[in-house]
Amino acid sequence: MNRYFDYAATSPMDPEALEAYVHAATHYYGNAESLHDAGTKASSLLEHCRKKLGELLHVPYEGIAFTSGGTESNELAVSALIRALNSQHLVISGGEHSSIHNLAERMKKQDIQVTIIPLHPNGQVDLTKLEKALYNGPAVVALHHVNGEIGSIQPVEEAVHTARKYGSLLHCDCVQSFGKISLSTIGSIVDSLSVSSHKVSGPKGTGAVYIRPDLSFQPLTPNVTHEKGVRPGTVDVPGAAGFVTAAEKAVKHLPARAAYHQHLKTSFLEELTPGRWQLAGETEHQPVPIIGLMLDHHQGQWMMLEGSRRGYFFSTGSACRVHTQQASYTLSAMGVKEEDAKSFIRISFSHHHSKTDILDLAHHLNLYLPREDD
Repeated sequence: MNRYFDYAATSPMDPEALEAYVHAATHYYGNAESLHDAGTKASSLLEHCRKKLGELLHVPYEGIAFTSGGTESNELAVSALIRALNSQHLVISGGEHSSIHNLAERMKKQDIQVTIIPLHPNGQVDLTKLEKALYNGPAVVALHHVNGEIGSIQPVEEAVHTARKYGSLLHCDCVQSFGKISLSTIGSIVDSLSVSSHKVSGPKGTGAVYIRPDLSFQPLTPNVTHEKGVRPGTVDVPGAAGFVTAAEKAVKHLPARAAYHQHLKTSFLEELTPGRWQLAGETEHQPVPIIGLMLDHHQGQWMMLEGSRRGYFFSTGSACRVHTQQASYTLSAMGVKEEDAKSFIRISFSHHHSKTDILDLAHHLNLYLPREDD
């Protein structure tokens, strides 16, 4: 019985990805920047991984740099776009990952104007208010593809069209969408994007950022030779190998897994006690394996702890924010009342789950959700 339902936080490592990681660590241990044969061998593997990842993301591989994960990728991309555009205005949606919100706070101290766009009750960004925010001149827009707390899919193509209309650049956080839904129409239109290895069953501490190769910008750290100056530090070649192996497998099986995820989501929601919970956003017919619930009469943190005590592992939101004890960025941006937001839990699953696993979790939650006639 698989009772781990926090795949949006992290996922167990795929055996083939682990095998690739160990093989690379054993046989390609040289520094990819070293000029001797061991370094050249590691560099060749790294470039192979870069090209393969470019194919999976539908972007020119020359714009890809391997990083330590989604947070660093977000920071590198948004900072690069700000410098490339020479803009003093950052526009973000209220439902962005904490790494984007934290970056926005830092940029405010650097006299950069920050505008936060709310989300509609369905969980999607308000495009009318996004356009209004861009009236006064070019800005950098940061918008996630899939929301990591409720699983809503953002209208990225429309947002890019709006950004282009006003000479703005757009960064897309694809950490929660890569390997779950297709990026075929995203990679070719955005100015930068971020992905993370451990979200697709690759090794932790590895990710990648894509920045359009034709954009000219000054790196955050001068005189850096690694990754074409995008970031300092020796590249984790084994991490890149494990990441790309896991990503290739996820993308290959994406259509079948997406259909299965939708089946599991539908089965789970149908099994829950009616009238005692509310779905956050309109995501029931989307194949993203993330479900945000607000439960009647129970705080989400209590439900999470009680679930953990009984061997069920789910969360109350993004793992990068749960220790703050503050309301979810996403729910706040949707206009959800603070009291209702406290009842929030996030269920995130994968193709490793069976329908029995999903129904078992629903039965556990139903213990605390009395029926309407009780």
